[in-house]
Amino acid sequence: MTVFVAGASGAVGHRLVPLLVASGYDVAAMTRSPQKVDSLRAAGAEPVVADGLDAGEVMRAIMRSKPEVVIHQMTGLTGVSSYKKFDEEFSVTNRLRTEGTDNLLNAARAAGVRRFIAQSYGNWNYARTGTGLKGEDDPFDPDPPANQRKSLEAIRHLEDAVLGAQGMEGIVLRYANFYGPGTGFALDGDLAELVRQRKFPIVGNGGGVWSFIHIDDAATATIAAIEHGAPGVYNIVDDEPAPVAVWLPELARALGAKPPRRVPVWLGRLAAGEVGVSMMTQIRGTSNAKAKRELGWQPRYRSWRDGFRDGLGDVAPPKPASS
Repeated sequence: MTVFVAGASGAVGHRLVPLLVASGYDVAAMTRSPQKVDSLRAAGAEPVVADGLDAGEVMRAIMRSKPEVVIHQMTGLTGVSSYKKFDEEFSVTNRLRTEGTDNLLNAARAAGVRRFIAQSYGNWNYARTGTGLKGEDDPFDPDPPANQRKSLEAIRHLEDAVLGAQGMEGIVLRYANFYGPGTGFALDGDLAELVRQRKFPIVGNGGGVWSFIHIDDAATATIAAIEHGAPGVYNIVDDEPAPVAVWLPELARALGAKPPRRVPVWLGRLAAGEVGVSMMTQIRGTSNAKAKRELGWQPRYRSWRDGFRDGLGDVAPPKPASS
């Protein structure tokens, strides 16, 4: 079976492509960077150079590859430096979630693709209410901070387009916050460096509940979605969502850093805006029960506690699931 991966050289794609090849799939790996061609070919994939925002290039790439499954992993993140400018930081990713998604879907439809799997997100975008974990049927935030509204609308567009696509099976994977090699929360990641410099403080009571997923577990869940699961939405998270006040000191310890500073909400608002206050004090965690049940998937790192201790560096990739 041929699988087409758009965003093949990104954080998830970098770990996903070799695992797909090792699992026996023929992989067409799309990147917009000619410099990534050799590494993708070395991983066993057939490289395809195309810009996800160029509809013609995407159409030609997918029609030429004739895949049965398309996996959309395109993002434009190079490190978020300011929660105060959240939508601005995510502007390229938002275009890839709107224009890029439409380009891929149009080409996939023309090529007769059977299943379309797309990267979405599941944590801050859920309603900031209640105390339990959010499931896939729970609503998104009806009134997000002003500087997150464009990003939430882009997520809505992607999900509505994929789930409503005619003639193919649409799967949306709401990944939680990534950590591990190639992410901000890695030994050499930009967010980890902020923790080391004590520039990533606990705001207020630190009661915002974050869900995490190791980048390799995101990859194995994506592969599980090729063959398993009905069309729909799946939260891809580990087993232990936790408040900032719990996980951030543990991350600092894993990095060999001093404990994070604590700042009052008013000061956090000055530094990080309403988005930062929301992320630190208000967001709710998400449940992975549906993905485990319907995709037959289990995370390798069931808790960020284990992952922060053992998985922040260049860990060996997981072994392919047995057929």
